[in-house]
Amino acid sequence: MSSTFSAAAEAKTPFDWKRVFFLFLGVALFSIIYYAPAWPDAIDPMGKHFVLSEQGKGALALFALAATWWIFEVLPIGVTGIAIGVIQAMFLIRKPEVAFKDFMDPSVLFIFGSIVIGLVFTKSGLTKRMAYKMLSVVGERTSMIYLGCFVMTVALTHLMAHTAVAATMFPLLMAINALYSEDDKPTKFGKGLFIGMAYVAGAGSIITLLGSARAAVGIAFFKEMSGVEISFFQLTYYLFPLGWIMVALIWVMMMFFFKPEKAVIPGLKERAQRMYAELGSWSRNEVMTLVIVLSVIALIAAKNFVPALKTIDKTAILLSSTLLFFVFNILTVEDLEDIPWNIILLFGGAMSIGFCLWQTHAAEWLAVNWLGLFKEAPAILFILSIAFFVMVMTNFIMNVAAIAISLPVALVVAPYLGVAGHVIFFSALATAGMPFFLLIGAAPNAIAYGSKQFTAGEFFRYGVLASIVLMFAVWVMVTVIWPIMGMPILLAK
Repeated sequence: MSSTFSAAAEAKTPFDWKRVFFLFLGVALFSIIYYAPAWPDAIDPMGKHFVLSEQGKGALALFALAATWWIFEVLPIGVTGIAIGVIQAMFLIRKPEVAFKDFMDPSVLFIFGSIVIGLVFTKSGLTKRMAYKMLSVVGERTSMIYLGCFVMTVALTHLMAHTAVAATMFPLLMAINALYSEDDKPTKFGKGLFIGMAYVAGAGSIITLLGSARAAVGIAFFKEMSGVEISFFQLTYYLFPLGWIMVALIWVMMMFFFKPEKAVIPGLKERAQRMYAELGSWSRNEVMTLVIVLSVIALIAAKNFVPALKTIDKTAILLSSTLLFFVFNILTVEDLEDIPWNIILLFGGAMSIGFCLWQTHAAEWLAVNWLGLFKEAPAILFILSIAFFVMVMTNFIMNVAAIAISLPVALVVAPYLGVAGHVIFFSALATAGMPFFLLIGAAPNAIAYGSKQFTAGEFFRYGVLASIVLMFAVWVMVTVIWPIMGMPILLAK
């Protein structure tokens, strides 16, 4: 009887034509690009030719398929990540031992370690303690809860990597969202809370050298190409205004598009204060967790200033916290089942497609073609074109790689247009930190997706709008604010 009922239920399930359409659209885009005749060389302003190899064309084909499947979620996002490795191996785009090795890249393991920290914060009770304390301060207005969460996120990115910040904030936001809604169904408040957290984590990460690895690598890269060194304080001086302007604009965006269903949560402040008091004194696990996490953060931050630590990989430092959580019995083997492997596989695939575009020189071919369109454009349009290219590419490949493939070409063209190198570097570095289109663009995006409050398609749609806002903010910085602050925009004649 039960089997008959089950069969009847399955028969009534409507056929998902939309999923099938986008599944085959991804395959069609891959086939059209992969089997197309050879594409013309890209030529830079110095006359150098950049050939798009068969492997490079295959990387672009895979790029189109992965983007389609990720945006429209035709498969679980982690499974699409697996498909990226499989297709590279099956179609000889890269060797299997190279394509699949990227799934265990240190950057992926860094995200794993960050997620474990978030898991420990929840299990130890630190998340609830932080959430209740914050709510008792910001009060009952949902607009202020938005703002309080965003400001706290950005403040933390001044001191630690935005991936770790997102992993720390995620369980806190889950606790806050649970006080807003009793069920797990998506709400406007939930969408704004988690999408906003992902966006402001990126905005905050551009402000100091501690917010991400991209700034330190970018500075070293710029020094090698231009001979000019950007200091820690110079970086913060120029990017602090843009980072916080974006935080304010993102808050306004969230209030406009995801205005909470409830303007006020009556009694929340007193409830939060009471629940905080009920937690009692700090437990042994809470104290140990805080000591371990703060020690790891301090060591990673010290890498920028202590020469002896520079040779130690930050992923190794972060993963030492995972080991210590098990050594001190804060976590058990059963807790590994709570790791969101869908997110880990997503980033494994993201690293694989990023390295694929980089190593096959497909990304370089794209950069030269794109910037070649603006070699005779007005200075401001050329500057914004670089920022735009980096912004788009950093959704698919490592932000450092996006900078590395665009800056050399840009710095060759810039003198002909009378553009200074500083403004190119800072505008590119800013947009590299804010990939708002895709979940794979940055770890905070994927971590926020774990809330199940929004779909990948929703994230993409609002990410387009946020990216338009970002480009407007960069335009304001280039034309008004940075010149006032003393940044060279145009070369002296």
